[in-house]
Amino acid sequence: MTVTIEPTPGVDDPTPEPDHRPGLGTRLLASQRFSNVTIFGLLLLIVVFFSIVTPNGSFLSNFNLTSIALSGSQLLLLAAGVTYLLIAAGLDLSVGAIVVFSSVLAVKLMVNLTAGLADTTAGGVELWSRILLALGAGLLTGAAWGLVNGLLVVKSKIPSFIVTLATSTIILGLAQVWTGGINVSGVPPALSTSFGLGKVLGIPWPVVVSFAVTGVLWVILAGTRFGMRTYAIGANPEAARRAGINVDRHLLVLYTLVGVLAGLVGMIDIARFTTASVTGYSTIALQAITAVIIGGTSLWGGRGKMSGTVVGAFIPATLTSGFVIMNLQPFWQNVAIGCVLIFAVFVDQYRRRAVNTL
Repeated sequence: MTVTIEPTPGVDDPTPEPDHRPGLGTRLLASQRFSNVTIFGLLLLIVVFFSIVTPNGSFLSNFNLTSIALSGSQLLLLAAGVTYLLIAAGLDLSVGAIVVFSSVLAVKLMVNLTAGLADTTAGGVELWSRILLALGAGLLTGAAWGLVNGLLVVKSKIPSFIVTLATSTIILGLAQVWTGGINVSGVPPALSTSFGLGKVLGIPWPVVVSFAVTGVLWVILAGTRFGMRTYAIGANPEAARRAGINVDRHLLVLYTLVGVLAGLVGMIDIARFTTASVTGYSTIALQAITAVIIGGTSLWGGRGKMSGTVVGAFIPATLTSGFVIMNLQPFWQNVAIGCVLIFAVFVDQYRRRAVNTL
């Protein structure tokens, strides 16, 4: 009887098996921590560049840094909601239109409710109760439009890109018809003085509110079942359904959440500027999506973290501020954001392939 002993690869056989482990570059590209460090480095590089090219240290002035914080904090609120949607493989292009419509409704309602009251009882309980009623109506309006988006996406099975592109034109068109294409003013000065321009410990109230809301959303996404289900739906919706997750209901909640955040941005905006702008948010959806993708959230769902979004949200605001100080045409902002978006999607594709090879 003959016994054949097979050689052990790499021991008895002089030719070892090839190493199929991913290379260092692939592992770094797939790492969320490395992505966050890279994003922060990009933001730091932009800050250093504008600090050098702008005159007399104007970019690093307290006034300009406060302006960047205010602009970035509003974008951060929208980007936080978009982060949830992209992780769940959804998309909302109507956030800018919802901001406009919500702010228009809130200002018109505020003007009617406080007519003849603002001058006589400034700062009084009655005045503030009516202001808060109008602000609450603005938030509910944002939630309603978000719910409409969710119902259309879930029930019609039409891609979210198409649905929200269509609703964006509808919502903005209704706001323009309602106002005649003219900005709506008349916000009581008490709201601007107390909140829009107010500070706590030297930090503007809008920044405090934005970071507080984002912090809550960060905790929910990273440490709750709701967050886990969001990731599961984005990774494989059919598998999520088989695991007992009500995918349609979850998506409805996410779209409604984005609508509420868009409404909140509208309320912050009218508190800061005392006017509802009909044309001021035409590119905000693109900026929010850019910030989220730059932050490492995958455009194809199932991957992303709020930490990257927080840093990514301040890149468009920083670019805008730098362009203004350099007296460049504001149209260059759109060019820069478009280029950054293409680059971010390009990197996301490679990151996705790197993750799949691990």
